[in-house]
Amino acid sequence: MKTHYDILVIGSGPGGEGAAMQAAKAGKKVAVIDNLPKVGGYCTHRTTIPSKALRHAVQMLAESGKFASANYQTLLKTAEAVIAQQVKLRQGFYERNFVDVIVGEASFVDEHTVEVTQPGALKEKYSADAFVIATGSRPYHPEDVDFSHPRNVDSDTVLNLKENPRSITIYGAGIIGCEYASIFRALRIKVNLINPRDRLLSFLDDEIIDALSYHLREQGVIIRHDEEYEKVEVNDSGVTLFLKSNKQIHSEVLLWAHGRTGNSNNMGLESLGIKINERGSIIVNDNYQTLQKHIYAAGDVVGFPSLASAAYNQGRFAARHLIFGESEHKLVKDIPIGIYTIPEISSVGLTERELTAQKVPYEVGHSFFRHLARAQITGHTTGMLKILFHRENLAILGIHCFGYQASEIVHIGQAIMSQKGEANTLMYFINTTFNYPTMAEAYRVAALNGLNRVK
Repeated sequence: MKTHYDILVIGSGPGGEGAAMQAAKAGKKVAVIDNLPKVGGYCTHRTTIPSKALRHAVQMLAESGKFASANYQTLLKTAEAVIAQQVKLRQGFYERNFVDVIVGEASFVDEHTVEVTQPGALKEKYSADAFVIATGSRPYHPEDVDFSHPRNVDSDTVLNLKENPRSITIYGAGIIGCEYASIFRALRIKVNLINPRDRLLSFLDDEIIDALSYHLREQGVIIRHDEEYEKVEVNDSGVTLFLKSNKQIHSEVLLWAHGRTGNSNNMGLESLGIKINERGSIIVNDNYQTLQKHIYAAGDVVGFPSLASAAYNQGRFAARHLIFGESEHKLVKDIPIGIYTIPEISSVGLTERELTAQKVPYEVGHSFFRHLARAQITGHTTGMLKILFHRENLAILGIHCFGYQASEIVHIGQAIMSQKGEANTLMYFINTTFNYPTMAEAYRVAALNGLNRVK
């Protein structure tokens, strides 16, 4: 006899956790199914937590200048303790809220039943009134690149490198590509960053893009824009990336960081009429429902914005709509983006390019970190805070930050942007007293700089 639940959540990453906790708090009988032996999903075990812990260790090493004992594999071990703490924390959430955790691969048998292939190939069936799919995504693999060879890696397997490479080629200059370019170059590894597009991270403000490009090149990263690969040849001595421009880039390792695919395959979704696009993303409506109205999907498996922070909220919103028939998805407007390059980047709201296209009369306020006392004290003088605001009513339209603690600093601007009326204006930063010395003081400096442009 199969076990029945009110709600089955497939995936224990941020999206799955958000859905499971919301449903459990509402008194539902809930279980989470995950193919990894420990909870947390790929976010905890393979992507966000390991890479950010590695980045922090590398940054500390770079600041100390103690490269003699530097070893990529040794630095990776710093992430293990963080992962263990995260798993223990999240396992506690499920236990305290009486959510069952089932380990295995889930596939739909019919619209209300899944079959879970557990370790050892044991199969068990579970049924539910409703489902939330939050299986995340994985690195995209073109068919003509041999990822079985240890010198060809992606953002998952790069964490398993057995040797400390002297050179690496990164194909793809999105968030993952730029983050790893910073990490490897900080370890004094030669880095080739190959970008199929004409600029880095084109969704960012142009001034921030220029700053990132400058600092990557200053650190020694070779950046090549508008380049597409022709083929990849790999052997035990290294990898050669052949480009359509007739260039050949040779290095010890190739990191493929161009695109991701939703983990929607082998789940039996097509037989239920659930639509999936060419990149494996499940098609959902504004309430995160698939064409089967009792089956929802959230997080990276539905595509944009593919952020762990947004995935948790998406999971919560899906569960609330499932249980209460109401949607809060509009709350995820103006999601901050954090990019953990060295230095890091964060932004929220519109860019100058977008405001110009919309013909919005805006102005700019700058604060350069080299002028802040806290930055001078800590030695983190690279970077800036940029406020975009409406010329007429001074409403905050966008916040863009590059430099030390950017991903923390941006939340002050985010909070003010979410306010209504006069609370969301440049005058808040001008009239508010900030602790001194702090990095947050950059808001006051930038606001005064901007006000001088319109008064």
